Amino acid sequence: MATRITADTLIPGRGDPIAKGIVVLDGDNITYAGPQEAAPPAAPEDTARHVPAVMPGMWESHGHFVGSAIPDLEQMATADAGSLIARATADAAATLNGGITSVREMGGVGLSLRPVIDEGTIAGPRIHAAGSILSTTGGHADIHGLPLDFVHSLGDRGFGFGEICDGTASCLRAVRKQLRRGAEVIKICASGGVLSEIDHPIHQQFSHEELVAIVEEAERAERVVGAHCHGKPGIVAALRAGCKTIEHGSYLDEESAQMMVDSGAILVPTRFVIDALLQMEDALPAYAYRKGLMVADHHAMALKIAVAAGVKIAMGTDIFVSGPLYGRNSLEVKLLIDSGMTPLEAIEAATANGPDTLGPQAPKSGQLREGYDGDVIAFDVNPIDDITVWGNPDRVTHIWKAGELVKG
Repeated sequence: MATRITADTLIPGRGDPIAKGIVVLDGDNITYAGPQEAAPPAAPEDTARHVPAVMPGMWESHGHFVGSAIPDLEQMATADAGSLIARATADAAATLNGGITSVREMGGVGLSLRPVIDEGTIAGPRIHAAGSILSTTGGHADIHGLPLDFVHSLGDRGFGFGEICDGTASCLRAVRKQLRRGAEVIKICASGGVLSEIDHPIHQQFSHEELVAIVEEAERAERVVGAHCHGKPGIVAALRAGCKTIEHGSYLDEESAQMMVDSGAILVPTRFVIDALLQMEDALPAYAYRKGLMVADHHAMALKIAVAAGVKIAMGTDIFVSGPLYGRNSLEVKLLIDSGMTPLEAIEAATANGPDTLGPQAPKSGQLREGYDGDVIAFDVNPIDDITVWGNPDRVTHIWKAGELVKG
């Protein structure tokens, strides 16, 4: 029994919209997507739906499921693990409800959630997880206010935030530990960050030799490396070492943008989290709020530079504070439009470009094409014409995940 979804507008994810389109789902795959007049004939047992607009399920290409109620790394690291998992479970369900059917989870408890979601016990998107984030001692994923031996123990227990490694041998072992846990992508901190206490967002972290060792070890297992980078030194170092995605890119300039174009690297800008942090002054540690203010304007300009230069962009939000932000992930689409992308380009960043951030691990997803995963969503209006839909889960009227209707 197939499911036939007719729509006034079919948005394929990559390519031009199709008026009066139809998507046919059989099992967990798409068997047809295109004009209604060319569709295969319906069988008597098929089910039918009509929606104003249909498009692929969206990809959150920089997500976190950590279950922290506040934006404070120390409190997250010392919180009760059961509470974190419980909150993360609710956050995963909310994410799916907002139209996100796949998440590239760049540090958190995603590796623990993934099998439970896959078996159908809890609701959530498909998760492609990195495991723990690789960081130098004193780097962005080190928790500076806690004893170092305790921070090391978090990585050994698969806590899911930081894995401290220094020197090429230690870096190789850290990559292999994530692969042992089932990571589909490797996440590193190539620069300082905002939430970490003592490092500077501009400063490079990891030496060239360490970065190359990480990338080469990941490549042997057909994994790509995604590099957290704010400052240009970290961006350039990550690109020279062969990292395939740059996360944030706050100090990207014309020169480094051209490097990204030349290398085919993908930018996951996460404008969402920059804007969100600026509204959390009362909840953030004072140092984090100051650093957020420091990078915000640079990040806005860097994103515009990237768009103008033709850098390939994938949508990601970097949401990490448990609660109402989850489910609003698609607001990043509007922020990409505000930065100079056309609505159709921003939708491609949120759909077809997402799987590309996994390199060889990419599934056939993010497009309405024959043989692709049956992850499909519908809106109450055409989202190309009405950008008020972005960030509002109520405007997502239907969600099919692996061909199964899970909303609507």
